[in-house]
Amino acid sequence: RVSLEEVLQWSQSFEDLVTRKYGPMTYKTYLKTEHSDENIEFWLACEDYKITTLQRKRTSMARKLFTSYIQPQTPSEINIDSPARKAIIRNIQEPTQSCFDEAQRIIYRHMERDSYPRFLESQFYQKLKHSLQTNGNNSMVN
Repeated sequence: RVSLEEVLQWSQSFEDLVTRKYGPMTYKTYLKTEHSDENIEFWLACEDYKITTLQRKRTSMARKLFTSYIQPQTPSEINIDSPARKAIIRNIQEPTQSCFDEAQRIIYRHMERDSYPRFLESQFYQKLKHSLQTNGNNSMVN
């Protein structure tokens, strides 16, 4: 359940949106309408990847990140520049905790500059905010 307080905090900054409890999944639902939900999926997967300490698990996760989001022509390919993609390809054999950092930064900036402002202006966000305001501060299922 998401509260009006949390929903209002999302409009303070993009970081507030992606670090709150219900923000990332709500934002992902919105991004699906723009056919760009792979961006938040990749960003969240990188957050999980960075806290993985076991090398075997990290290697497995790195390969999955690569085949899901980095490899050209994959259905969920993210939009990153060639140098970032080439660096990942070079580092994928012995993946480090930071090997996706640059790609993650690029995607974060894309979302922050492009889709986040549209999200705040969208009927999707406005209806959610309005329904919570109208119902008092009662929580609403997200």
